[in-house]
Amino acid sequence: MSLLHLLIIAIIQGVTEFLPVSSSGHLILLPNLTGMDDQGQVIDVAVHVGTLFAVILYFWRDVASAFGGLGRLVRGKMDTDGARLAFLLIVATIPVILFGLLLKLTGLDDALRSVAVIGWTMLIFGLVLYWADQKGAQELQSTDWSLRHAIQMGLWQAVALIPGTSRSGITITGARMLGYARHDAARLAMLMSIPTIIASGTLLGIEVAATADAQAARDGAVAAVFAFISALLALVLMMRLLRSLSFTPYVIYRVILGVVLLAIAYG
Repeated sequence: MSLLHLLIIAIIQGVTEFLPVSSSGHLILLPNLTGMDDQGQVIDVAVHVGTLFAVILYFWRDVASAFGGLGRLVRGKMDTDGARLAFLLIVATIPVILFGLLLKLTGLDDALRSVAVIGWTMLIFGLVLYWADQKGAQELQSTDWSLRHAIQMGLWQAVALIPGTSRSGITITGARMLGYARHDAARLAMLMSIPTIIASGTLLGIEVAATADAQAARDGAVAAVFAFISALLALVLMMRLLRSLSFTPYVIYRVILGVVLLAIAYG
């Protein structure tokens, strides 16, 4: 795979993984609309690893707290903020794992990878995000996260397995509906991405471990580095902008892209 191809894939994955515009949708569209070869699962795993390290670095304090609390949680104790955060992240990840297994076993995951599906999900869930962002209160902070809210946001996150929905977008939508401030909604959505990316990356990694060769490994390493850099820059920019801007710019992009894709699909 050429360096340019790897760079394009890594930047798309890195930029769109944490912005509410759907990374999976963009990666599916790339070969469908440009005629480029599908990047394959090795590269998928690599770019996910790159974005994983980016979000861990950005939220390293929260990650360190949750990791430290995980040890106490294993011992049956939930008496620290870190243990509580670790528990809620685990709870919020269960729905997406169960729904992902269902899609995999039924073969629906491949059936949903179409331009028409991505067009509809881009449009519909973009409008839902706009409604939630405009109507939702901004009373709650990330420290107010509760078991009930973790379950609700986890169910929203499971919907993101439909290409074009956007994992970050739908979890932010759920958080805004619950009344979390924009910055805190995004923070919770980003923290929820960590165990989700680990789970999906592990599943893909097991599938490709036996087939990956040296060249694929080198391509994956290059893609991971590019994805890490682009994801970190996108994450820093979005979290800073949310202190003064709404999610409307992302909604406008989603609506325009959704309309264009539907025109292509049905034209």
